[in-house]
Amino acid sequence: MTPRVLITGGTGFIGLPCTRRAIDAGAEVHVLARHRPDTLPESAAFHEADFTKPTTFVEACHAVRPTHLLHLAWVTAPGAYWSAPENRDWQRESFHLVLAFRQCGGRRAAVAGTCAEYDWSAGGVCRESRTPTRPATLYGTCKSELRHELVALSERFELSLAWPRLFFLYGPREHPARLVPSVTNALLAGRPAETTAGTQERDFLHVEDAADALVRLLLSDVSGPVNIGSGEPVAVRTVVEAVADIIGRPDLLRLGAKPTPPNEPPQLYADVGRLRNEVEWTPRIGLRQGLADTVAWWRDSDAA
Repeated sequence: MTPRVLITGGTGFIGLPCTRRAIDAGAEVHVLARHRPDTLPESAAFHEADFTKPTTFVEACHAVRPTHLLHLAWVTAPGAYWSAPENRDWQRESFHLVLAFRQCGGRRAAVAGTCAEYDWSAGGVCRESRTPTRPATLYGTCKSELRHELVALSERFELSLAWPRLFFLYGPREHPARLVPSVTNALLAGRPAETTAGTQERDFLHVEDAADALVRLLLSDVSGPVNIGSGEPVAVRTVVEAVADIIGRPDLLRLGAKPTPPNEPPQLYADVGRLRNEVEWTPRIGLRQGLADTVAWWRDSDAA
């Protein structure tokens, strides 16, 4: 039976690559979002959504009757999303979405979590089964609480539930205020790019790889939390220096011009054992290649 997949936020930074991957995997794909972009594949059925109206998700489930749900939509404004009151709205409506999905016959859901659910105070490697979930932000708290609510729902209604925890993604179409595009666009414009000293290490994954992992997880039977990352800690300094080298403007990079945020863990990366061994997935895009592709996209983009 062909999976009928509903993707919320399916035209966004992560959602659009997921839409393409699900189509390539042979699924019948339905996308729920505010606007249909020109880049959405023609074979994807588009459903306009007003995310301020609680009934939007429920109506979509009744219209589509999907067998699989990939829920990505959430408040995502850079910086603001950490403490935005809308996190509580998304927590509530996400629960109602998954409930409606199950009531309409849905069998398998993957709901996007975040590495911000983990306790970052110690830093280091984050393991699904061993690292405490002790979020320090409203965003991480709402995601973590939603997971507990959905686990209870899935046990009651026999729903197969996966909880992918996303680490630090980059790539084309990322919000221009975030690290890689902000440095890229400054250097492409011939302006100095000011960053922190960049000694902190993070787990960076290209968004196309992340989409491939998410769709693979969705179409599998692996349940529970699964880290979505590269499994490799890389210094922020290494990333921005690579961008400057690719563009040919290392002279404009200003490492240390901005203070490192307080309580910033020196190292944070994913244990990817479940992703590798159970989902049977590993990244294809190396960091240098991914950054070069990203720079090329911004160089050719009207948004740059």
